[in-house]
Amino acid sequence: MPDQPAESESLRVYQHFREVFGGQPRTGGARARRRVRERSGGEPFTPGRDPRPLGDAIDGLTSQLGWSAPLSQHELLASWATLAGEEIAQHSEPIGVEHGVLQVRCESTAWATQLRLLRADLVTRILDRYPEAGVESIRFQGPDAPTWKRGPRSIPGRGPRDTYG
Repeated sequence: MPDQPAESESLRVYQHFREVFGGQPRTGGARARRRVRERSGGEPFTPGRDPRPLGDAIDGLTSQLGWSAPLSQHELLASWATLAGEEIAQHSEPIGVEHGVLQVRCESTAWATQLRLLRADLVTRILDRYPEAGVESIRFQGPDAPTWKRGPRSIPGRGPRDTYG
């Protein structure tokens, strides 16, 4: 019986050195390889091997890479017709989101004016459905028209009408 305490003491010393200096314990045989394989989770039907839905994996990837806000913004632009309504969507189209401002181009200045009156309602709808998009305000633009009031070659006066005659 005195052999057992000496054996356990030597085992404790060995384990202590193993902890201090690191390294993998040396075990031989197929039984040790099987235990290592079971711990690694490489075997089928072991815990942690249940299939996960693809959507969960993609959501994890997008949040890890920081793509949540841009994807939410593009989803907002794609679903403008359901968000604003069919009639409004026929006369306006979202251009993009810059610095928290949703840019919307309207068919006419009258539609831009009417949509400015509905701005608060549209912003609350956007914040309810797409909170990660980061939209704080909406800017409605009328149709693009050329302007001669600004630029490097602008001069004071009536504009292009001066050249006709």
